[in-house]
Amino acid sequence: MKKLLLPALVLVILWGSTGCNKWAADSNNIYKTVQQAGKTVSDSVPLSGSIRGTMLQGKTYTIDSNIIINQGDTLMIQPGVTLNFRNGAALVVLGSLFSEGTQAAPIYMTVLGVTKNNTPGLSLTQDSAHIGLWGGIIGGTTCPFMVIKWTHIDFAGGSYGNAIAAIPQVNQSAGTSYNILFQNVNGYFIMEDSWVYGGTDDCTRISCGKVHVFRNTYEKCGGSGGDCVNMKGGTVGTVAYNFFIGTAYNGQKVSNKGQAVGAPQSDVVMYNSTFVNDGAQVVPGQRGSTIDYEQGAAGAFFNNVAINCHVGYRVVNNPVADTSNLTYGYNYQYADSVDVANQFFTFGPVCMKPQPTDLPLPSSYLPAGWNYESPSQGSYDGTPVVQKLNPMFVNYPLPANNHGFYPWQNDAIGSADFHLQPTSPLIGKGTTSAVSPLVVVPIDPVYGATEVTPPGADLGCYQSNGRGNQH
Repeated sequence: MKKLLLPALVLVILWGSTGCNKWAADSNNIYKTVQQAGKTVSDSVPLSGSIRGTMLQGKTYTIDSNIIINQGDTLMIQPGVTLNFRNGAALVVLGSLFSEGTQAAPIYMTVLGVTKNNTPGLSLTQDSAHIGLWGGIIGGTTCPFMVIKWTHIDFAGGSYGNAIAAIPQVNQSAGTSYNILFQNVNGYFIMEDSWVYGGTDDCTRISCGKVHVFRNTYEKCGGSGGDCVNMKGGTVGTVAYNFFIGTAYNGQKVSNKGQAVGAPQSDVVMYNSTFVNDGAQVVPGQRGSTIDYEQGAAGAFFNNVAINCHVGYRVVNNPVADTSNLTYGYNYQYADSVDVANQFFTFGPVCMKPQPTDLPLPSSYLPAGWNYESPSQGSYDGTPVVQKLNPMFVNYPLPANNHGFYPWQNDAIGSADFHLQPTSPLIGKGTTSAVSPLVVVPIDPVYGATEVTPPGADLGCYQSNGRGNQH
């Protein structure tokens, strides 16, 4: 399935030819927005209330209570900045946010004095990752640009509270607790090369908008019942080269549910992501734990890797995803146990049609005449593929010593390295022609997508040529 949005290419050419000193009257023009960044934000006292301007490189800022980028204002965060949130505070974005870290100098949004715990098998109440110590980044319906690059977002997921719920442009309840929220159907959400750790509900909730989510890492996200990148009605774009470990529900999910009036159909292309030990809270047949297309959503998903995930890739059939405009293939799964292998392909109302390009080859273990649409015929014995076709990660031994499947779940990266060894069976098994990115965001090294990395020949988010996920 090839996806390309020509207007986006026209905009890219226009921006590239006009330069920083020229812009049209369009309120969404990136250079017009950038001009509003303005004054320097002081780090001399704790921050609260309205905020705009530039947080300077390498400085540390303390956030005492909610800070708000008002409609029409911009906050620019330079590389190496640390934001320490206290008292459950949040960053509310009614204007534009540009969090512009670099590989050498990432930005940190966190809570001072709290450390990560990589002990396998911690309960939700034992692990500081799932407490929700600050309110996260809350985009309002008027936010035209939320651009997050090379940024660590740790220990977020605190409830929004009545003060935020009372802001009309936020349009959420006091009990909402997402790490990141974006909800402007005409706005741009761009997240690249960043890390999210922990949470209590959806890690990234896109209620609607134009998205570009590339090369990020999500660790211990979702709490007791959330997805990582959960995209609702009116979301269009591409999600690729992301790494997920220890999620509650899905890593990447899209539906057309909740579509706003005048919003387009949800249409999201996904490729080359890796999912490890995901779906800890999933009941098979009810939820997904890797990729999930639901309720009228269109798109494509190719070249993905799932390791010991509770449930396989999922295409919902009740209510049905837009299967006439949904293509998929070249997806890989590995199981340490037969419990996992038996859920590679679910059936009935939650089903995905096996593809001859999938690995392991479905016909090598599914019975002849297996009907993925029939609950009465859908069960099968996955024993033949248990511990078969080891992906050969650089430093993550499989089988995983009873930490591969919930409740003995290894949900932290720790010292593991999920790059592929040179002899991995996943190298060269992807497709670079059956899927293309759906480009709907501006391309710019600072104010838009840095690059749209095309589909890779190797399965998963790490590529042997050095492209893809950089963590």
